[in-house]
Amino acid sequence: MLRKIGVLTLAAAVWMIGSPALGAAAAKPDEAPAGRLAASRHIAIVIDDFGNGMKGTGEMLRLPVKFTAAVMPFLPTTRRDAEAAHVQGHDVIIHLPMEPNRGKASWLGPGAILTSLPDQEIRRRVLAAIENVPYAIGMNNHMGSKATSDERVMRIVLEVCKERGLFFLDSRTSSRSVVPQVAQELGVPILRNDVFLDEVYTHRHVSRQISVVRKELLKRAACVVIGHVGPPGLITSGELKTAIPKLQAEATFVRLSELLPFSGLLRAQSSGKR
Repeated sequence: MLRKIGVLTLAAAVWMIGSPALGAAAAKPDEAPAGRLAASRHIAIVIDDFGNGMKGTGEMLRLPVKFTAAVMPFLPTTRRDAEAAHVQGHDVIIHLPMEPNRGKASWLGPGAILTSLPDQEIRRRVLAAIENVPYAIGMNNHMGSKATSDERVMRIVLEVCKERGLFFLDSRTSSRSVVPQVAQELGVPILRNDVFLDEVYTHRHVSRQISVVRKELLKRAACVVIGHVGPPGLITSGELKTAIPKLQAEATFVRLSELLPFSGLLRAQSSGKR
């Protein structure tokens, strides 16, 4: 269990990592040497949808930088993918399937968090997902535009996160997400997604989104970026592999946990299976 430290201040501090104001306080990029700029800016890549032997899994795991693997629970390669990511030094988080406003139930996978479920069943499913994904130190939402907008549901999810010492990454699939408010109230550390790389499955789109990341880094100290294995997996991994050398001159690649003020504690926690 993580040490409790100034919970409201902690959550607020973590949220500020992605704020433009924090980035504005640093030297302007055109005034700083490349090495100093890279040291002061951070990119945290999150790759969603591990756990089902999806296209691009191997290619993502072979990327030449550290990232965060978001692994779906209860699927054929859940444990294998989580263990492979951990062995290679990547962060592992639970990619928790959550109800969207629109979409097919089959897209969610087993153990999904639905707004129609009673409190105890939501809690049971979140706990089961945590136990099913080894080495997980946090979680984010898979889909979830409806669930992350429901205060009752997110209060239960985030209470379990607090009990188990996990942080939560708001993938921001809804502009109505209640995650920031509820997390601050409960004292749960959170991060937020800034850029989706591959909601359109083309090389041109992913390349354009990488350009968006570079622009974001001119405004803020850290940028959280989400890509996927699966249908866009080979496209996204290929574009990232090409872009990484240039991006490394502009920012340092980090795991999600390194954006949190208690990163050392999380690294220690991740050394054992749940």
